Amino acid sequence: MLIAGFPAGAWGTNCYLVAPAAGEECVIIDPGHQAAGGVEDALRKHRLKPVAVVLTHGHIDHVASVVPVCGAHDVPAWIHPADRFMMSDPEKGIGRSIGMPLMGELTVGEPDDVKELADGSELNLAGLEFAVSHAPGHTKGSVTFRMPEAADIPQILFSGDLLFAGSIGRTDMPGGDHAEILESLARVCLPLDDSTVVLPGHNEQTTIGRERATNPYLRGLAAPRRGM
Repeated sequence: MLIAGFPAGAWGTNCYLVAPAAGEECVIIDPGHQAAGGVEDALRKHRLKPVAVVLTHGHIDHVASVVPVCGAHDVPAWIHPADRFMMSDPEKGIGRSIGMPLMGELTVGEPDDVKELADGSELNLAGLEFAVSHAPGHTKGSVTFRMPEAADIPQILFSGDLLFAGSIGRTDMPGGDHAEILESLARVCLPLDDSTVVLPGHNEQTTIGRERATNPYLRGLAAPRRGM
């Protein structure tokens, strides 16, 4: 499997391209602020053909390049319905004006084809499987994408802004809720194997085992008992 990731734009948001191998179809995760050029560079370098954009949530630092990327390749964008409004009205997602100089670099709006994500659904895209988990707390429509373990490749969690190395997503913006993000962490992250690789929306990758042992926000949390 091929995963090409890079930090983009003013917020250093991680954008990922995921494919079975070089020269094949791929999925693009979170093309945010100023990510379009990096996406095109990665597509050329690895000879990839995108089939979809999938979004962990609707904040502008994760969706700012959705329109140009989807338009250039005629592919749909997938987002949870609770965050869909942010693509057309990003200021509502952060509770303040983004600022005119920065706004001048953004393409606000929806791509031609928008599909909605649902908790517990399975996306089969580019020959890959992505399990969708609704994980509110950072935003009402935050989701994670989990790829199952395969051969010698560990399970992978694209955590968006739910879980970071040593931290979690902020909850002080519209739609944020600290108690809710703790519930999402307990339900979505804690049941996963320690070997699960976490590819977050910002900063470096980590593992569930590392975060379980060292992340102060996970202390005192317990995974829900099965059957509940």
